[in-house]
Order: sequence, then structure tokens, then C-alpha cells
Amino acid sequence: MNVGVGDRAPDFTLPGTGGRDYSLDEFAGHPLVIAFYPGDDTPVCTKQLNSYNDDLDQFTELDAQIVGISAQDVSSHEAFAGKHGFEFPLLADPNKVVAAAYGTLGPLGYPRRSVFIVDGSGIIRYAHRAIAGLTFRPVKELVAELERLDH
Repeated sequence: MNVGVGDRAPDFTLPGTGGRDYSLDEFAGHPLVIAFYPGDDTPVCTKQLNSYNDDLDQFTELDAQIVGISAQDVSSHEAFAGKHGFEFPLLADPNKVVAAAYGTLGPLGYPRRSVFIVDGSGIIRYAHRAIAGLTFRPVKELVAELERLDH
């Protein structure tokens, strides 16, 4: 499945950091930035998530929440988040069900670095799937997209 801009965001419920489950529904009424990333403690993923965390206030000013999703388990996410002080949840998708629903799996089944912005009514308003995972969408670009949403 390849969802895109204008499509309803696929629902999910996944375990995450902070010892609880997170679902798409709980973010209803607020924009949600979903950052699919290949792996905890890898160089580009670490740089990406740290940049989002460093500028978290720019997202919160727009009433937006960020979640990171990758295939590692919650214990890996807890260690990664604790090491870097991430103030947004990391969700575990070990069977890659949510990654597949969002169309982020590459040809060999590995999740591609991808970012989606879902508006408060559950519609995807921004979608980017990286072909090569060596770069990531900068905060400035994501904030500009969030500013375009009707709140």
C-alpha cells in the first residue's frame, strides 16, 4: 500500500517509550509528524532525531506532536531515547506492519527513512519517502508544512 497526500492515515497502535502504547487516534485534533527511521543509534537516524528534539519547541508552538517509528523493540528505543534525551515517543514496529501500511518498506523489506504529517482530522498532508537513507527532512521544511495546515 502506498498512501499519500490526501489519503486517510492508516491507523496504528504500537508500544513505545514511556511504558505505554500509542495510537493514531490519541493525536486526533492535532497535527502529527510521523518519522519512520531505519534504526536506533545509527549515524543518520541519530542526527535526524536529535535535530527534531533540539527544535521541538518549533513543533509544539504549532500544536504538533512528533513520534518516531522503527522496527527495534521498546528496550532498544528506551536506551536510544535515554542516551539522547528525546522528549517525544519512539514506537516499536518489529513486524513492520505500520511501516508497510504507510508504504515505507524498500524492496528488501527494510524500512526507508520517511516522514508524514497527518492533520488533526487524520488526513495525510505531507509525505516523503527517501530513496537512499543518507539524508532526512529538515525541521525548517516540516515546520513550513505544518504552518500551511488549517488549525
